[in-house]
This record gives sequence, C-alpha cells and structure tokens, in this order.
Amino acid sequence: MFKHRAKAVYLLIIAIIIGYGSYATQFPDNWLGFHPFRLGLDLSGGSHLVYRADVSKLAPGDISTSMNALRDVVERRVNVFGVSEPLVQTQENAALSDKENAYRLIVELPGVTDVQEASRSIGATPILEFKLVTAGQMKSFEASSTQATFGTTTAEQTAAYLNLFQPTGLTGSMVARAVLQFNSTTNQPAVGLNFTNEGRDLFAKITKEHIGDYIGIFLDGKPISVPVVRDAILDGKAEISGSFTPDEASKLVRDLNYGALPVHITLISTQTIGPSLGTAAVNGGIRAGIIAFILISIFLMVWYRLPGIIAVIALGIYTVLMLALFKLIPVTLTAAGIAGFIITIGMAVDANILIFERMNEELHRGRGIWDAMHEGFARAWTSIRDSNISSIITGVILYYFGSSSIVTGFALVFIIGVLVSMFTAITASRLFLYAVAPRKQTKLSLFLISNGFINNLKN
Repeated sequence: MFKHRAKAVYLLIIAIIIGYGSYATQFPDNWLGFHPFRLGLDLSGGSHLVYRADVSKLAPGDISTSMNALRDVVERRVNVFGVSEPLVQTQENAALSDKENAYRLIVELPGVTDVQEASRSIGATPILEFKLVTAGQMKSFEASSTQATFGTTTAEQTAAYLNLFQPTGLTGSMVARAVLQFNSTTNQPAVGLNFTNEGRDLFAKITKEHIGDYIGIFLDGKPISVPVVRDAILDGKAEISGSFTPDEASKLVRDLNYGALPVHITLISTQTIGPSLGTAAVNGGIRAGIIAFILISIFLMVWYRLPGIIAVIALGIYTVLMLALFKLIPVTLTAAGIAGFIITIGMAVDANILIFERMNEELHRGRGIWDAMHEGFARAWTSIRDSNISSIITGVILYYFGSSSIVTGFALVFIIGVLVSMFTAITASRLFLYAVAPRKQTKLSLFLISNGFINNLKN
C-alpha cells in the first residue's frame, strides 16, 4: 500500500511540474523560455495556399528528391516575408488514381493576408548569380569592420558587404549540373560544378583574370558560398571547397541544381483568415474544452464516486501530458485539432468506465475490493486495447489519405490522444486507485468503490 501511495505522489508531482511548464512557457520573460502553442491559420489568421505540382516530366525515382527540393526552395522564399512559423510541406494524395496530379505543395503564412503578393513571390523563379570581389576590396572591408562576413549584426554592415560584389554575367542558367564530391586525401566534402559551353568560356575568362579574388555564389540575392579563385579553370569544371559538413554540401548541391523551382507548380486554392476570426476560434475551443472537462468530471464523481474522483485526476494528467506534447513535438493546432483533442478526452474517460464497470461486476460476484480491482483492470485491458488499436488504425488512415491539413491535423491529435489515454487509463488510474483503495471491506467502502445510486452489494 505504501509503495503504491509513494508512486502515486511522485506521478502527481511530475504531472504538476509538467503542467506548470506548459503554462509558464506561454508567456515571455520567464526562466523556462517563451514557447507558445503553434496555432494553425484558422486560429492565428493568415493565408493558406495549395499548389498542384506537375511531376509528369520526372522519372519515378526523382519525384521524392524533386519535391523535397521544391519544399526547400519555397521555404527559403517565404522567409522573405518575415513570417513567424511558416509551414511549407509536400503532400501526396494517395487516393487519386492520377499520380501525376496527386502531388501537392501546401504553404501556410500566419499573419500574411496579401494572397496575391504571396503567391507571386512563391511562384517566381529564383536567381542564381556568380559575383566577384577583389582580394584588395575584401581586405579593406575586413580592416574597416569587426564583422566582415555575411550575417553581421547590423543592416549597414550587411549592405556594405553585399555591395562589394559585382555581377560577372555568370548565372545559374550556365550551370549544367552540381555534384557532391569528397577529397580523396582528407575525405572532406566538396561541391563540383559542371558548366554549359557558354558558362565554361565565361568562367574560364573570370578565373584567369581574377586569381586570388573571391567569387560569391548568390541565390535570391543571398550569398551561399564565397570561394577564393586558386587557379584559372578552363575545362568548365569547378570545385567549391571549405568547411562543409556532408549535409551542408548536399544542401548546396541541391540549391545549385534546383535554384529555380525544380517542379512546375499551379495554384489551385487559396484561403485567407482574419486574426479576429482566429481569436474567436481559440476562445471557443478553450471554452468547449473546459465545459466538456467539467461535465465529464461531475458525471464521473457522482456515478462512480471514489473511482470517479481517481478518473478525474487521471483525466487531468491526460490533459497536462497532451498539452506538453503539443509543444514538444510540436503540433500545429487547428480548430479541427482542438476538436480531436476534446473527442479524445471522452475516449480517455471511456477506458476508465470500462475498468470501473468490470470492477463492479466482480464485486457483484462476491470478490473482495482488491481482487475486484485486479480482475477489473485485467478484464478491461483487452477491450481497451482492441478498441484503441482500431481507433489508431482509423487515425492513421485519415492522416495518410487526408487531402488537407485540417484532416491531417485532426488525425495527428487524435492518434496522440488515443496513445496517451491508454497510458493514463491503465497506468495512472490503476496506480491512484491502488493507493486510495479501502483496506477493510465495509458497507461504506463498498459503496465508495461501486457505482450507481443503489448499493445492493453485500458486505
């Protein structure tokens, strides 16, 4: 008994700490940091754009790579808006028989309500340029600035640095292909470039005349690499070496190969949501959740008495864990996701009700309180397991075949809720019930542990 009570106290303390952390991180200027819930467009307001990706000209083996490159390029472009927590994701609608039109690009821009400007910038072709700066200019800049590389702390320093570079006329259209290479001696990753005939001649001229100078490789006006010209390069091949990690080198190869959009996209739907509507949706979801929790708690305590109180505590732990997971994963909450969360509250209670009803059946058969509790949990487990597995399968199907972020958001929250409810129903409820179960079997203890309004159990 003491062991069960000690574990129950530990679990309750941990739940309180997690709950405090989830609450405190909603507000800035606290020692835990500012980590608010990530809200979808329907709750925060903004623009939702869906594009159809044309993969008809791609080989089946190149579709996945090209779609990932498309996502990265568009994500880089939406960052120009200064959007907080933009969402750019690819999606395959497996339910469509026409696989060439089954691929989607979904872009969510919280706080951006100018859909036309957003769609124009996303669909535009990015510019890949090779610019030149002499060694003397670079040294002068380094001498006059304490931070002479891109990423300096002030806008003036950044602008001054970028102004050093002059166009050479060599652009991404003259790069035939970029490949990932590894130095045979040091095994350090590098990026190999193969130019077109036009690019080969121009690059040969530039490198021959500017040995020791710097060539900046710019994508959308942002330098992604600034190598030094070591020798004249006449064969149309070049190597960009530096302190790359394999991942950084692979990403640079992708940027060079897919600087322009690697897949043609067509805007097929847009949606704009105002911030006032989003605030109303958040408040409505919170209010619905609180009302649902209160009504369920009243029912449990009135009908199931002591086990009902335990179920309410377990339900509180379930809520705390779910909110913490929403921040930890993190889950982008939508109105549909909040609805899924509220539904899983009912499912978490359903598992407890199955356990309590099985316990009551054992009590009616004449078993003692402790035996009835053990048998109740054991007999209810198979039903809880099977029903939750079927629910998870349904959620996975919704998540996989969902054609919109609303459906997938609901499915994700639903799956997480079912998994957490299994833990709270089987582990938390049992631990707390064992901790407070009456030691002696009296009329009062039987009444507290049974359900309903008429106690027909024999002492």
